[in-house]
Amino acid sequence: RVWLILAGRGVGKSRTGAEWVRALAECRRAGRIALVGETAGDARDVMIEGESGLLACCPPWSRPLYEPSKRRVTWPNGAVATCFSADDPDQLRGPQFDAAWADEIAKWRYEAAWDNLMLGLRLGADPRCVATTTPKPRAWLSRLMADPRTVVTRGGTRENAANLAPAFLDQILSRYDGTRLGRQEIEGEYLVDTPGALWTRSLLAAARAPVGSLPALARIVVAVDPAVTSGAESDETGLVVAGRDTGDGFWVLEDLSARLSPDLWARRAVDAFARHQADAVV
Repeated sequence: RVWLILAGRGVGKSRTGAEWVRALAECRRAGRIALVGETAGDARDVMIEGESGLLACCPPWSRPLYEPSKRRVTWPNGAVATCFSADDPDQLRGPQFDAAWADEIAKWRYEAAWDNLMLGLRLGADPRCVATTTPKPRAWLSRLMADPRTVVTRGGTRENAANLAPAFLDQILSRYDGTRLGRQEIEGEYLVDTPGALWTRSLLAAARAPVGSLPALARIVVAVDPAVTSGAESDETGLVVAGRDTGDGFWVLEDLSARLSPDLWARRAVDAFARHQADAVV
């Protein structure tokens, strides 16, 4: 369903996405294609007009017609690719496609843009999406990587050294090689821990108890930290269930935090209170 290319700078992600779209369009395996960039400018400047974009990859005998005012690229055989901005998720409500290229998805502000794209990917017998990005930690990206319908391709900048300027390689390697930023931007590693974080994933993993092995709990509490608003850019309402065992050990039983209006987080807190047979809501 999704081909996720998770790789460092200069590996050739944009070229790969453009060639993939071109191949589908030229053989008419896809008639309606979505091109989704982080912003409208990125979709135009990188995915279509860029050095590795669609127009640069298509040969003169099969060059598509680009209509910037319509955000549309049309091939001679009738295949059409339309640009969208991930900054405006509602743009992707309504249209439907049989293929999509999503660029730099780790930089997208709204998970709703990805959700709406997937909901519109419903034409033809086998709709597919290629997603190209330099890795950055995102909860929804982690879920996408874990999905069995996702194939992940990784790569580092050095693998494409033959096609990169030596001065560029020398500069970025001498400055960033071996650093955390270099691991992410050059090697293409998916780093989930925040530098200087008090709680790391390895520390949490070491403290995790297997399902069914929790000790007897002397008290269970549902804790709520309400956010002021519940819009797309609001903070989450913190909502966790925690317990204390008889030996003064503490356990987090469930994390239900989300962007929720007061009626929804109250309902969720009450449900958790009943489900865990808690003593109080704080």
